[in-house]
Amino acid sequence: MKDTPVFAHAAVAAPHRLAALAGQSILAAGGNAIEAMVAMAGAVAVVYPHMNSIGGDGFWLIRTPDGKVRSIEACGFAGARATIPAYRAKGYDAVPVRGADAALTVAGAIGGWMRALELSKALGGRMSVKDLMAQAEALAREGVPVSQSEGRYTVKERAAILAVPGFAKHFLGEGGKQPEAGSIRKQAKLAAVFEQMGHAGLADFYRGDIAREIAGDLERAGSPVTREDLARYEARWREPLKTQLPGVTLYNNPPPTQGLASLILHGVFERLEAKEAESPAHWHGLIEAAKRAYAIRDRVVTDFDHLAADPASFLTPERLAREADAVKPGRAASWPFAKDDGDTIWMGAIDGSGLAVSFIQSLYWEYGSGVVLPNTGILWQNRGMAFSLDPRALNPLQPGRRPFHTLNTPLAVFDDGRVASYGAMGGDGQPQFQAQVFFRAIRYGLSVSEALDRPRFLFGRTWGAGSATLKVENRTDGHLLDRLASLGHDIEVIDKPYADMFGHAGLLIRDVKGAIHADHDPRSDGGAEGL
Repeated sequence: MKDTPVFAHAAVAAPHRLAALAGQSILAAGGNAIEAMVAMAGAVAVVYPHMNSIGGDGFWLIRTPDGKVRSIEACGFAGARATIPAYRAKGYDAVPVRGADAALTVAGAIGGWMRALELSKALGGRMSVKDLMAQAEALAREGVPVSQSEGRYTVKERAAILAVPGFAKHFLGEGGKQPEAGSIRKQAKLAAVFEQMGHAGLADFYRGDIAREIAGDLERAGSPVTREDLARYEARWREPLKTQLPGVTLYNNPPPTQGLASLILHGVFERLEAKEAESPAHWHGLIEAAKRAYAIRDRVVTDFDHLAADPASFLTPERLAREADAVKPGRAASWPFAKDDGDTIWMGAIDGSGLAVSFIQSLYWEYGSGVVLPNTGILWQNRGMAFSLDPRALNPLQPGRRPFHTLNTPLAVFDDGRVASYGAMGGDGQPQFQAQVFFRAIRYGLSVSEALDRPRFLFGRTWGAGSATLKVENRTDGHLLDRLASLGHDIEVIDKPYADMFGHAGLLIRDVKGAIHADHDPRSDGGAEGL
């Protein structure tokens, strides 16, 4: 087990080392944590294209040095032509997973960068957009090696994505094979987009020359997203959700994210009082808390503007205690789990002033819709898959409506002055991975690196998982698994250590003296860098 990297002044954590180095260079040049994160967001879109893109969505939690926590909703809405009758007329019973009809929502990620930089400027940030885009531009133009994660990945719905014009040419190897790890990929047209945003500003993505090219390519591909949709898009500030545990306040994003589920899971498990790490009570408690959290999520979470219930009402001490009381310590509850997986990156940053960022950016499925816009090289998301073609559903397809998001960005503020930025990729597994890492580090006293390294479980489905079982890494203690099986858990051992399906998580903790303990997942291609 490696020692946790500790940095005296500032740190970043990312699933790819080149993204982490991009953030470190901004910190070294005098930039703050927000500016570092924008540079990292650009870089990671180049080096981890199977997981995220500037043609995707994002969310932020930001804690400023004065202690205020803010949330940015940077998810796009369905295009003006994205209607249930239009999709039904094409013969669809559900939103397709690949192709132009899957590319039905505006990409919100860049709008989130814009909102975050507004706050950065108010806090004294002075880095230019050109400087923040420079490393992403260089990586795209000069080329980067295909990551180990991308090289070992098996594409879902392969035939559908190979049928998308231009996808294989941009992202696959000879004969449509997955690219070999270490092979060099250049993205000259994407580099030109970063260069243009550096000169004209990020708003050019929605209302300038880049927007014109995006809209033209989307229209020619057959996407329902129009130039007018792009022009009216803006990321929005939201009041974060929060709940209190002994000694710490946890924050997360409100709907349409599943931040509510993450907070419920943490709050319920805390009340189960599992004393011993890696015990049956520890694992069983987290699994059952996840079931309680997801049951509420699936009844409640939709576009923020269409909520029928106040999410905060599910985070009161009384409600969390009631949910904890419903957990049976000696029996696993049944659950007809039917949610989808998703591919994402999580990154964190904390600087010397105490400014802390928890950030996530995604395409939804790996490589999103598979639609690569020919004039810009931008890969577009398929987040609109989360919509239903049933008008009575919780998340029905409607122009201007935002889809349900598995994305969420937790952040913890401790009574003793510590701050933690943490998170994970992994679709529906995100809250589970977040809680496993958080409680190991905070309640069970493991180091940051050890908390990230320990074997994980996944209840249900997520990235690369096709069945709804309790999946565990093959490094997990056999006696623990026997005990969990006796409680009624349907266990599936994944015969691979450090498998991607157990998430790429990260954790940064700023201690009371200002030092930052930071690392990213050994399952990823990244780590932590800092000053």
